[in-house]
Amino acid sequence: MGYNDYEAVIGLEIHAQLFTKSKIFSGASTTFVDNDNGQVTPVCAGFPGTLPVLNKGAVELAIRTGLALNCEINKTSIFSRKQYFYPDLPKGYQISQYDKPTCSGGYVEFFVDGNLSRVSLERAHMEEDAGKSTHYGDYTLVNLNRAGVPLLEIVSAPEIRTPLQAAEYTRAVRQILRYIGVCDGNLEEGSMRADCNVSVRKKGETKLGTKVELKNINSFKFIEKAIEYEIFRQIECVESGEPIYQETRLYDSAKNKTFSMRSKEEAQDYRYFPDPDLLPLTIDKEWIDKVKSSLPELPMVRFRRFQQEYQLSDNDSQALIQEKNLADYFEATTAVCQNPKASSNWIMSELLREMNENKTEIENSPVTSKNLGEMIQLIDKGTISGKMAKQVFSEMWKTGKGAATLIQSMGLEQITDEGAIAQIINDIILANPTQVEQYRSGKEKVFGFFVGQVMKASKGQANPDAVNKLLKDKLKG
Repeated sequence: MGYNDYEAVIGLEIHAQLFTKSKIFSGASTTFVDNDNGQVTPVCAGFPGTLPVLNKGAVELAIRTGLALNCEINKTSIFSRKQYFYPDLPKGYQISQYDKPTCSGGYVEFFVDGNLSRVSLERAHMEEDAGKSTHYGDYTLVNLNRAGVPLLEIVSAPEIRTPLQAAEYTRAVRQILRYIGVCDGNLEEGSMRADCNVSVRKKGETKLGTKVELKNINSFKFIEKAIEYEIFRQIECVESGEPIYQETRLYDSAKNKTFSMRSKEEAQDYRYFPDPDLLPLTIDKEWIDKVKSSLPELPMVRFRRFQQEYQLSDNDSQALIQEKNLADYFEATTAVCQNPKASSNWIMSELLREMNENKTEIENSPVTSKNLGEMIQLIDKGTISGKMAKQVFSEMWKTGKGAATLIQSMGLEQITDEGAIAQIINDIILANPTQVEQYRSGKEKVFGFFVGQVMKASKGQANPDAVNKLLKDKLKG
């Protein structure tokens, strides 16, 4: 059988670090610092006799996320102890949620190659992060700064079928987390991490294959590449009769391959039981309603509104909603100029190009939404042409000044007086009798020559529409 005779079954576990000032069960700061073990209390270090105290802010952010992900917020949830030994887990267990999580069900909608896709969620549960082990040959250093940082683990159903769909799903979850302000989604710094569960089976089969976990992948590109490699590896194993082991594997991006890290435990191996130091968490309807009322407009809702309200294409709407601040900027620009299509075009071409080249975020753009909107108004009024506007925009980016001020100082105001344009045209026609004769004998391409001469004589300031209209009239003879 060939590669195309198999299908992959993929599920993702996304760990999102919640934006709290202190850790989930202690008062230690969650601020990212370079010094090892500088943000550690006895609770973080698992000292005997210490007791955890639940961070209410972390619970509120979990509720906020669950609502944004279309989950059911459970009125009662329980924290459990997940038993396993690892050097950076000083207590010998992790406080997590098992059979009664804060959020159940839910779904995420997103686009894959322009097509709408939906992936169901099984749950989103709260837990504490472990520390970090750094291996140096024969010894290992443990940094507990991250131990106890609040996490929300978002678990998808095994409904993802392709590496690209997995990457786009992860992007969509990150987008939502950033929109609602619960996580910065920084994969490189580890504030959002993805574990990918991958298995393969022959098409038409319903039984799941042996699941392999790909651990802590830190970029969308690597999620796609790691899953792609793992699918191929597992198909090779099936085809050659080799067993596939339930294990955790790591992805080596330099070699573009996965390698075995350790065998993968089953749920019973963790010996979950309710943490005796933490009471059941009770969330009432009033609290849920309060959080719900504070949610912003979510990406997919905004996408559909942009299509209906502003008559934007799918591609334009998708591009503009990628970041909340970018979508806000677009709406603020459109409010000034009342030209959504032009706003979209200028933002996605000139503005984003400058931002990418200068590694600038939209909130730090020297071109404000008000100034961009006013520049578009001047184009629509015929004060400047689109070509002139590119020069103006470049200066706006450099100086932060408004378009009207720059147009005046640069001497770029468009000539719209038809009398003045007609005089320039008359001079050009008198100076070029040969080209006039060629045009009148049927060589219409010569028309472009006259347009170029008029624009040159007017230093590019003559209104193009007026130039075309008057030229045609004058050349008729």
